[in-house]
Amino acid sequence: MLETKEMLEATVKGLQDKIGQLNMDLKSKQQELEDAGKPVISSKTMDTINDAINKAIENYNFDNTDQYEIDYSLDYDGRVQAESIDLTDAYELMEAIVTNVEKQFKIEQDEETND
Repeated sequence: MLETKEMLEATVKGLQDKIGQLNMDLKSKQQELEDAGKPVISSKTMDTINDAINKAIENYNFDNTDQYEIDYSLDYDGRVQAESIDLTDAYELMEAIVTNVEKQFKIEQDEETND
């Protein structure tokens, strides 16, 4: 009976290892499936895009107080505090980012297809 228990434990361990490997394979294939329809860009291109986004954000004027909606409240000590600050004009920031990214590339119009 002792040998049978050891054999069963070894079988269970082997099956658990196999399940673990199959789960890793499944995750890998799911990622491949998710990426199948995505356009491919090089890491150099991605670095260029990241740099353009960073530059646009760094150069954006966040000091314009007209862009924010601020909710004030009083704390327990009677001090005024900003409870929330919302950027109300995110379009300008988005436009600055898009413009900066577009400057980094030669953009060609896609050919229109008539279906």
